Amino acid sequence: MDLTDGVRDLAKRANVGKQTAQTEEATKNATVLPFLRMLGFDVFDIRQVIPEYTADVGVKKGEKVDYALKINDEIKMLVEAKPINTELSEAQYTQLYRYFSVEDVRISLLTNGRQYWFFSDIDEPNKMDRLPFFMFDLESFDDADIKELAKFHREKFNLEAILSTAANMKYTHAAARYLNSQMRDPEDEFVKLIGRQFYDGNMTRTAIEQLRNPVISAFEQIIRDRIQDRLQVAFQSEGDAHAGGSEGDEVEGDDLEESEIETTEEEWQGFYIVRAIASNVLEEVDRVTIRDQKSYCSIILDDNNRQPICRLWFNSQKVKHIGLFDEGKNEDKNKIKKVTDIYKYKEKIQETIKRYI
Repeated sequence: MDLTDGVRDLAKRANVGKQTAQTEEATKNATVLPFLRMLGFDVFDIRQVIPEYTADVGVKKGEKVDYALKINDEIKMLVEAKPINTELSEAQYTQLYRYFSVEDVRISLLTNGRQYWFFSDIDEPNKMDRLPFFMFDLESFDDADIKELAKFHREKFNLEAILSTAANMKYTHAAARYLNSQMRDPEDEFVKLIGRQFYDGNMTRTAIEQLRNPVISAFEQIIRDRIQDRLQVAFQSEGDAHAGGSEGDEVEGDDLEESEIETTEEEWQGFYIVRAIASNVLEEVDRVTIRDQKSYCSIILDDNNRQPICRLWFNSQKVKHIGLFDEGKNEDKNKIKKVTDIYKYKEKIQETIKRYI
């Protein structure tokens, strides 16, 4: 099993674990140990994985960290695990922090079995950073995340290579978190910073409030434009494929009715928007497929009608709807003014996809 397959399998375990593994020990058995094994460590060999690793830290005697990982008889990474439903942003990991200052180790890992946060000492030597330089989430990952995770595999572990990119990754993630928070709810100073580039008046309280929503809308517009640019080539090639076909092709009886259905440009656009939304939770977006019907256009997973993602009700000249599905696969139709309004329902669409995978 390669790393990608291993991650997918572990993601399924984590999904089950969220419902059943309520304690730290259960979390270790359900997902943490399989994660370490996936990275090439023999979890039953104490020469590679030392459980309940103990050392005296200053005046603290008998301090323990959950696991110490060894490569070539040297400890390369410390691991501390928390129960699977713990929020890592709120977790206490004092043992890990204290150990980092006394052990000759540059990498530490904090996990709840679903998320894996990797730390180093980028800001100050021999002192663990407060923020991780790499965060791997089994509920949301892509090819780039798996490629980065591969660096921690026991057979490929190269501390210099990891640390050479750690600082850049850490600050990139920090900047992304900040921009993401500003996109949702921009602070006054951020609105002023942007507003000064195009607003001629004084930055009064009234002006800031007037500019806040346009700044949020500008973020959303940039994201939509970038997604549309990336999809344009795929849209063109798919359109060419559907336009193809030889003159000698014949339509048999059962296919005649379906052949008379024409998928409109707006429906194709909606389909590719749904694919773009799905790319945040699916590695292979071509698993999202389209089936056009007389009255609506169905977007489904793995070309399976039993896995509906949404329906596009675009045939009416006066009004458009998008149909979304709950856990019981009951459809809820939502009115939209334009195709790009589909982005407003991205969270519900992603939740539906996650239920299937």
